[in-house]
Amino acid sequence: MTNQIPTLAQLHSLVAQQQPQYDDANELDSVLAELRTRPPLVFAGECDELRRKIADVAAGRSFLLQGGDCAENFDSVTAQDIRGKLRVLLSMAVVLTYAAQMPVVKVGRIAGQYAKPRSKDYETRNGVSLPSYRGDGVNSLEFTPAARRHDPTRLIEVYNRSSATLNLLRAFVKGGFADLRTVHTWNSDFVHSSNVEERYETMAAEIERAMAFMVACGVDDASIRTVDLYSSHEALLLEYEHALTRIDSRTLTPYDTSAHMVWVGERTRRIDGAHVEFVRHLRNPIGFKFGPTIRPDEAVELLNRVDPDHEPGRITIITRMGANLVGKVLPELVGAVTSTGREVAWVCDPMHGNTFTSENGYKTRAFADVVAEVNGFFDVHNEMGTWPGGVHIELTGDDVTECVGGVDELDETDLISRYETACDPRLNRNQSLELAFTIAERLSKGIPGRSNAVQAYRLEDF
Repeated sequence: MTNQIPTLAQLHSLVAQQQPQYDDANELDSVLAELRTRPPLVFAGECDELRRKIADVAAGRSFLLQGGDCAENFDSVTAQDIRGKLRVLLSMAVVLTYAAQMPVVKVGRIAGQYAKPRSKDYETRNGVSLPSYRGDGVNSLEFTPAARRHDPTRLIEVYNRSSATLNLLRAFVKGGFADLRTVHTWNSDFVHSSNVEERYETMAAEIERAMAFMVACGVDDASIRTVDLYSSHEALLLEYEHALTRIDSRTLTPYDTSAHMVWVGERTRRIDGAHVEFVRHLRNPIGFKFGPTIRPDEAVELLNRVDPDHEPGRITIITRMGANLVGKVLPELVGAVTSTGREVAWVCDPMHGNTFTSENGYKTRAFADVVAEVNGFFDVHNEMGTWPGGVHIELTGDDVTECVGGVDELDETDLISRYETACDPRLNRNQSLELAFTIAERLSKGIPGRSNAVQAYRLEDF
């Protein structure tokens, strides 16, 4: 790592996959010049703080919860939408914290997730082919030539919407919305008003008693009313990420100030590619999405390139294998990475490997498959004596019908009622909370070969 980053020209001399094709270079240059003058969205010190917390995840002292929209859209930047997603994340975090008896690091897939890689460059309808929708940061979902044009001015809107989202999130998490007592009330309402199994009611009751004990003891300081929340997104749009990279005045090293954490996706992780070359120069915590096609030696080579010093907290590996493959593919990957002596944060993305098309034509996921991949992820790490460090979920705070199954027993005929995603299907509020209770059961059982001694609670752990 150096105190310099490659120029855009240098990056584009490499293989730069999944990039917009802008038709007006002068317009793009004007946009990037404007972005370079904008204030950072996050600060270097916050990125350093998250890196230290991810180091704790890698060492088995914390658990990471990362979640949010598949792809944000400009119209959803409203107080109600942001509040709903935050409410689900905080509700899940309380359950996981109690079960794991350790801190839960809360990372939103939010305030920057405005672009998505696509399998095909063009979409055809009724004989008309137009560029595929690549997220609001590139073009519009509307199927017209003007809307599907790759428009660089949308990058300014990405910045503006991300700034507004982060400002509101900071106000929420520090202004009383994240009060532990209120968050637990949300979970209690879910348990009492849904058809969840009795074992979830038991856990909710235990948390209730713990809360009552703290209140009786007069505990009422800032730690119970506020939380730390970090932002993350895929570093897909190289022009945008590059324009928001700043050299920190303290360390004279580069930070991508568009988010606290950025990751490289499954489609852009070529070791000789532009995305890997870009992120290896950053001081941010870096994530890698690895699917079932990843070769163990390829993974090790990537990590050596981006993290040659084996720095604690620098690397998070987000695996997306699919329920049927996680038990077959993950062990060899974990073994290869572990054999290098580095500690990484292992995180399960149980969403992307379990997508299918329903008989009535909707892209969906089955809640049972999501749970199966999570359980397979825990099983592998249990067997290998490594720490299953977190989960990465596509979710929303709304009562959408995009994934089938779960406590409300949604089936494929329900998809038509509230299918609202622009890209991939998300867990709704109840499915997200049910998943949190499911993961909590695994965490409460401990990990074979590790100490299961209950840690003393610290309020800031919540």
